Amino acid sequence: QKTIAKIATCLELRSAALQSTQSQDEFKLEDLKKLEPILKNILTYNKEFPFDVQPVPLRKILAPGEEEHLEFEEDDEEGGAGAGSPNSFPARVPGTLLPRLPSEPGMTLLTINIEKIGLKDAGQCIDPYITVSVKDLNGIDLTPVQDTPVALRKEDTYVHFNVDIEIQKHIERLTKGAAIFFEFKHYKPKKRFTSTKCFAFMEMDEIKPGAIVIELYKKPTDFKRKKLQLLTKKPLYLHLHQTLHKE
Repeated sequence: QKTIAKIATCLELRSAALQSTQSQDEFKLEDLKKLEPILKNILTYNKEFPFDVQPVPLRKILAPGEEEHLEFEEDDEEGGAGAGSPNSFPARVPGTLLPRLPSEPGMTLLTINIEKIGLKDAGQCIDPYITVSVKDLNGIDLTPVQDTPVALRKEDTYVHFNVDIEIQKHIERLTKGAAIFFEFKHYKPKKRFTSTKCFAFMEMDEIKPGAIVIELYKKPTDFKRKKLQLLTKKPLYLHLHQTLHKE
């Protein structure tokens, strides 16, 4: 278990290196290849681990809607009722963004840059990331779910991401009433799982080039948009920038 947890740490380091523009102290592909014999002999491996890394703590990442049955938040800005969604695409781990689809004549692709999110306790969020999904009116996935890497930095009342999400369907092929959801998630050490703190969504009539700010709602995520409650009376928003690509 310890060896697997250390391998997980190395994979996280490699993932971070691939997403970083700096070249110093990065975890290289050659380093990653040193883990191959360990994986092949995982049950009998008893030598010293080749890298001085700390094991990734055991974390439980919950499926959408699952956490509402597990926890009642002590924070009065969290809670409320909502509906989970059955995942029709496999779950993905944080930091698994997908490339832009090939362009097609007359069809529009959407890139959303997630700039930052405003939260009163932004600095206290551990390993925050955002899960992006496109749902129909019944809360069913229309595209694969994507997770951003962990946030770049936390500053005052903002968590900064500055990451591009490529929506995995041409806009013209999205069903009427579809919406793009953004779930802000963070790790809770006491409960040892990753929890949704709040969510936001963007409807089809809001798809237009340029900057947009959208309101934050209380969890659990209500993919059917029936019982929406604002996270707080304070003006806190998710800041996005949209780019449309048309052939």
